[in-house]
Amino acid sequence: MSGKLFVIGTGPGNPDQTTPQALAAISEASDFFGYKPYLDRLNLREDQTRHASDNREELARASAALDLALTGRTVAVVSGGDPGVFAMAAAVCEAVQHGRPEWRSINIEIVPGITAMLAVAARLGAPLGHDFCAMSLSDNLKPWDVIEARLKAAVTAGFVIALYNPISRARPWQLGRAFEIVAKLLPPATPIMFGRAAGRPDEQMLVAPLREAQAAMADMATCVIIGSAETRIIEREGHVPLVYSPRSIGSPAR
Repeated sequence: MSGKLFVIGTGPGNPDQTTPQALAAISEASDFFGYKPYLDRLNLREDQTRHASDNREELARASAALDLALTGRTVAVVSGGDPGVFAMAAAVCEAVQHGRPEWRSINIEIVPGITAMLAVAARLGAPLGHDFCAMSLSDNLKPWDVIEARLKAAVTAGFVIALYNPISRARPWQLGRAFEIVAKLLPPATPIMFGRAAGRPDEQMLVAPLREAQAAMADMATCVIIGSAETRIIEREGHVPLVYSPRSIGSPAR
């Protein structure tokens, strides 16, 4: 008889932002598959087993977890943030679609989590207060011309844009190119938000106008939020500014 497979999102890294539902699934599971830094965030018991792998081994990780669940074990595949946002839920579904027929009999439960853009937005105010979208700047799984086309369409449509996977050693130029694209379509004062390690001890939050935004302000642990032409900054004496996107179009200018 097959066991159960949880796909868990642990949140952006602050233990307080791991949901009770995720904690219950973690307590129930016997085996945990994931990228090592995500598994390191878990406080597992001696009877619970880690199966760590590299960050680019998503399908292999999903397949191994599904195989183990077939033996009757209760298995967890672990993602940071939310497992359905550029994370392991899609990889598990893809593996089930194209893999062993027996995998379709496994009880699969996807447990949501707080994703990075929500944690960053909450720290800065309400930049996602109106229409927004999320994009990954990684061209590992889709061509760069598709990313450019989607970015231009999102800016033209007036969306606030949360950028995941903005930059890495293997992909050093994509974020700079993204800023070049949006600079042709948005006002120079448009707020660009850099939220690194939201909720963790090494958290860093930075807001810069588009004309001053640079790729060097981000790393792989950063979620970048590009404001729309409607996004506002509220200066507050003695407090950090609030950044928000008004609920209605045509609010007074900054």
